[in-house]
Amino acid sequence: MAIGERIRFFRMLRGMTQKYLGMTVGFPEKSADVRLAQYENGSRSPKADLTAALAEVLDVSPQALSVPDIDSYTGLMHTLFTLEDLYGLKVRELDGEICLTVDVRQNKDAAHLHEMLCSWREQAAKLEAGEISKEDYDKWRYHYPDFDTSSLRQKVGPSQGLSDLLTDALKNED
Repeated sequence: MAIGERIRFFRMLRGMTQKYLGMTVGFPEKSADVRLAQYENGSRSPKADLTAALAEVLDVSPQALSVPDIDSYTGLMHTLFTLEDLYGLKVRELDGEICLTVDVRQNKDAAHLHEMLCSWREQAAKLEAGEISKEDYDKWRYHYPDFDTSSLRQKVGPSQGLSDLLTDALKNED
């Protein structure tokens, strides 16, 4: 989905007009709606500073606006192929259903992607169980990773964790 479509999606979600959003990010009143329409229809592409300003007003992460181009099935498939190459994404069949999995043994990026997907699944499970609202779930998604409090994404780096594990193992040998 192109950035213009994401801007429009979040603008509509927030109940904003093009004129209001345009004026809020600093466009003159006379041209605010026209300028926003140009970004939304793809005839103009916002630079990083404007993308950041739009994201702030729309209350989302700038990364939520800049997603890969998946406007066609072919584009989507090539995005998935890239994820296979870089992050160990695998297509499998499980109980007659096609599933995407991550081969965490492929590399550290694959392991990191697996952790992020586990965090996502944790939030989705909370939504399904009624522990959080759809609004809370969307807030988590649209601000990711800012609100990710999952225990799977601890701030301790892998080398510190490995060091702690080895230290504990050596203590237990004595």
